[in-house]
Amino acid sequence: MRSDTQRNRRQLVKAAGQLFAARRGPISMTDIAKQAEISTATAYRHFASVEEVLSEYRFGVGEKLRDFSLKQESSGLVLLEAVSRKWVELVVRHGGAMLYTRSGEGYLKRLRQGAFYITVQADALERPLRETCEELGLEPLGDEAMFLWNILFDPREILDLINTVGLNKDQATTRLVSALKGALSGWSEDRARLASAEVESA
Repeated sequence: MRSDTQRNRRQLVKAAGQLFAARRGPISMTDIAKQAEISTATAYRHFASVEEVLSEYRFGVGEKLRDFSLKQESSGLVLLEAVSRKWVELVVRHGGAMLYTRSGEGYLKRLRQGAFYITVQADALERPLRETCEELGLEPLGDEAMFLWNILFDPREILDLINTVGLNKDQATTRLVSALKGALSGWSEDRARLASAEVESA
């Protein structure tokens, strides 16, 4: 990709982040192009929709989380807490721009279909969640563990805890990780119960 093409794409993604962070109503591709100081026609050569630009923005945040996770030497619950705390920091730093990559399809469906802005985040969480399940004495939960993490660590809920409840970033992280531990245990217990019931009925 040519350097000016790369620059234009980066500018559009950055502009979308700026606009959505300070959102005051609907935002169009024309608005994003204007903020990036690029023509609307050029913007559409890079992205077919506002949603595509936001997905690219979210991917960039996910890359930061993945890179952080891969550098960590800790393991298990300590690693999960560190990666989750980093995510909370990223959500707070990027603010409102994190709230608008929504989809009508569920998280697991998009993950299993390989949605790029979700799979990069999953790469950051695979080892922390797997090792945490092992540490808690739970069976491997695979992407269902990521599903539970995603529910609790949704940017909307993180910002709600901080802006509405008044928790700081560390408090929000600690409470969400505690809730996740309970969710993982409950999920694992129910899976084991269902598996046992299927064996008994066979």
